[in-house]
Amino acid sequence: MPIVVAALYKFVALPDYQSLREPLLEQCRRHGLKGTLLLAEEGINGTVAGTREALDTVLAWLRADSRLADLEHKESLHDEQPFLRMKVKLKREIVTMGVPQVDPNRVVGTYVTPDEWDGVLADPEVTLIDTRNDYECAIGSFRDAVDPGITTFRDFPAWVEKNLDPGKNRKVAMFCTGGIRCEKASSYLLEQGFDEVFHLKGGILKYLEEVPQESSSWEGECFVFDDRVAVNHALERGSYDQCFACRHPISDQDLKSPDYVRGVSCPHCINQQSDEQRERFAERQRQVDLAKARGEQHIGEASLIQPHPERAEGL
Repeated sequence: MPIVVAALYKFVALPDYQSLREPLLEQCRRHGLKGTLLLAEEGINGTVAGTREALDTVLAWLRADSRLADLEHKESLHDEQPFLRMKVKLKREIVTMGVPQVDPNRVVGTYVTPDEWDGVLADPEVTLIDTRNDYECAIGSFRDAVDPGITTFRDFPAWVEKNLDPGKNRKVAMFCTGGIRCEKASSYLLEQGFDEVFHLKGGILKYLEEVPQESSSWEGECFVFDDRVAVNHALERGSYDQCFACRHPISDQDLKSPDYVRGVSCPHCINQQSDEQRERFAERQRQVDLAKARGEQHIGEASLIQPHPERAEGL
């Protein structure tokens, strides 16, 4: 039976978010879902996976709360469970920009549906911006999109200040994996005086789901925050592996590099590690391999398939 992977988020005032954690965690565990959900006063965000019945049951439970009645999600299928456990975390923000005054519940850009997206991109006055992190942009993006080269979403406001001008960039269109980062990014740009700000509703995942590949302006694969690493246009597991040391997606060519040592290093991080770090990563990998040989799951294995906490700001 295929596993359904569901990415979801909603900006909505949840002043009681702390008291929601335990009931939500209990619901997910009762029905066998795994993944991570974030709760904050500004809303909910995360990705979970499980059977069709389990997912539908938990989503119905969430939507029974009138504040989440219109909660949307994006789905893809996988042949095995991509997560090791279920976690519900309390956060200050469900996607971390670090600019407190930015509030998508108050002001947000113009939503563009997947079927309208390519029409917006055809406008020569539109500046198209990929709001994701550099390692995500590296393996796939929309044609002619600007890659800000950021390593964390916290860097986005500083990049805007240096590279965009409301007087010159009259129309700005943005996109991200599932839509959440663009909610804050578009709200931030409007606060900075940009007049026409558009963002892809449902993000890349919704676009890939609804737009046929033969007429698509998407190129490459889309990074996802689970052990699939990336998905192709058909939302099937892509061609990339992942470095367990730096969490960067790695290609077949990277795997053949002398700098690649499973669980220890890859061409993207070989020059960024100390000898002490490499020894620690190597020992962790040895323990994981030993546990697998005994048919057990080593506690360190969870960290090997999760994105770095400072880089995985959400969808």
